[in-house]
Amino acid sequence: MQKINKLLIANRGEIALRIMRSAKEMNIKTVAVFSEADRTSLHVKYADEAICVGPAPSNQSYLVIDNIINAAKTTGADAIHPGYGFLSENPEFATAVENTGLILVGPSAEAMRIMGNKLSAKAAALAYNIPMVPGTDTAISDISEAKKTAINVGFPILIKAAAGGGGKGMRIVNQPEDFEEQMHLAVNEATSAFGDGSVFIERYVTSPRHIEIQILGDKKGNIIHLFERECSIQRRHQKVVEEAPSAVLTPEIREKMGKAAIDVARSVNYTGAGTVEFILDENLNFFFLEMNTRLQVEHPVTEYITGLDLVKEQIRIAEGHEISVKQEDLKILGHSIELRVYAEDPSNNFLPDIGTLQTYKLPSGNGVRVDDGFEEGMDIPIYYDPMIAKLITHGANRADAIAKMKRAIEDYNITGIQTTLAFGKFVMNHEAFVSGKFDTHFVGKYFSPEVLVEKSDEEALIAAIAASLFKNTQKKTTLQTETSTTNNWKKNRTQF
Repeated sequence: MQKINKLLIANRGEIALRIMRSAKEMNIKTVAVFSEADRTSLHVKYADEAICVGPAPSNQSYLVIDNIINAAKTTGADAIHPGYGFLSENPEFATAVENTGLILVGPSAEAMRIMGNKLSAKAAALAYNIPMVPGTDTAISDISEAKKTAINVGFPILIKAAAGGGGKGMRIVNQPEDFEEQMHLAVNEATSAFGDGSVFIERYVTSPRHIEIQILGDKKGNIIHLFERECSIQRRHQKVVEEAPSAVLTPEIREKMGKAAIDVARSVNYTGAGTVEFILDENLNFFFLEMNTRLQVEHPVTEYITGLDLVKEQIRIAEGHEISVKQEDLKILGHSIELRVYAEDPSNNFLPDIGTLQTYKLPSGNGVRVDDGFEEGMDIPIYYDPMIAKLITHGANRADAIAKMKRAIEDYNITGIQTTLAFGKFVMNHEAFVSGKFDTHFVGKYFSPEVLVEKSDEEALIAAIAASLFKNTQKKTTLQTETSTTNNWKKNRTQF
């Protein structure tokens, strides 16, 4: 066992704060790192110690491995938690931490390396007979041969970059004559984004749902799953709304997917928290997509439905302890939903909207949680991801969780910038989401900027009518009061 006494969090904002809170509950000292742009950020104020790691751009601060390692040495930290994003899935960083004699709160560099490439991840998963979408298992080297494979698989097909994610290097091809052009575009984009132009193809699932399984593995070889999260409400192939459990999985499918996720983790001797992602087709068949070797943004919904603190589990596992629960002890506790509150304008193609949080009032109450890293008066930096906060609700069932989310969105007051709160309200009220009959094309099928504009105009009209009615009611009440007072005065005067 290696006791962690001081933990450096190699991240910023809400995830840094979230990790620090759990660490403090475990009596572990915390160290914040910050760029020059984040000098006054909340995670810097909250930590026991803080150290600057460079200028505002992340490639000169949060992404510089040597700067992070030196910060840990300078402050005497025992361990580093990378959070998510930045260096969290970088095998070179994991190796550097290990070589320095520090504890990494995360999986091995080898697990990161294998699962960080979609092709090597598929190869590892195939050893355990995990279901795969039909396509190629190796990088494409001959476009004409790949075209023949695509025809055999059947169009539409999906061209995907082997490295990276976030929709980059991804192309949907609907007909053979477009294949070569789209292939070149995908390779060029993948090369530009990841420095690796390797791509592969697979059959395009036309109505997919994005289902992921949270797993935990310890150094004793124990691996469990913590049920699923549904992450199908996306824009630009990136999640906006997540929930647990899924509205469509049966207990039988859940058990099969859980076992498959555990086998994927076992294929790389995984330790720590990780997420195995699948796509689910319209017939509820599931296929392996990839594995994320880190804590996920949407981990709070899993914490709500299991009662576990995933950060504490990560830290204990890094120290050498076994997972605190057994698979048979786990059961689903109610339902949870998360809305990512981005500084984005949904009425303008979700483009980032940078500015000052002139008003910033949080919702609260039973079953409402906000993970954030901002306060009123702070600026949203242009250098990083535009997520302001994660708004999470938990209810006895899905309808209860939706109702709480709708109320929490109404109670969340942000001015000075545009946010995705209005979009979240649209989702929570939409029949497709409420019924559970939706897929990853939800935004394309149902959402348009005009919806929010029309809704805003409608609400303004209702407010104006209500104000007018109130004014007329007040006027009528005043007249009645005056008449009543006059009559009583005359009546009383007559009695004298």
